[in-house]
Amino acid sequence: MSAAGKSLTVAAAGLATGALIAARRAKSRRSRTAPGDRWLTVTINCAPQDVQADKLPTPLQEYGDHIETRIRPAPGDRGTELAVRLRNGGPDAAHSVPARLAGADPRQDLRRALREAKSLLEAGEVLQSDAPPTTHDTPGGKLVGLLSRRAGGEGVL
Repeated sequence: MSAAGKSLTVAAAGLATGALIAARRAKSRRSRTAPGDRWLTVTINCAPQDVQADKLPTPLQEYGDHIETRIRPAPGDRGTELAVRLRNGGPDAAHSVPARLAGADPRQDLRRALREAKSLLEAGEVLQSDAPPTTHDTPGGKLVGLLSRRAGGEGVL
């Protein structure tokens, strides 16, 4: 077999292997839990008996029967895990990215409510940063302000 024939065979084998790996990854992604079915969880610095499903802080009580809650001891005896998720599963994966970018994903509000509940259980109030952070309204400051408001729904900046 010529050198060109050998390299063509190696290239075809590599292409077939890559296609097989891609097919396996796609199949494993479909079998995972849908993004809307995921639990949102925080660890709270208090004993598990201090957090009761029927006496959750106001931000989570406002959801009523629209959320499921799960309360259990945190690993390593480090407080309590409080987990919540929307009962209807939230938006499907096809619509979640545009909704998240637009700030219209209902899970963003649930994340915010969960963080506020954590703050209320630990500190007795919802802690917020000082506003305005600077006295000069600059283009960079406006960008940081916009990103900070968006980050409230995602929990990260």
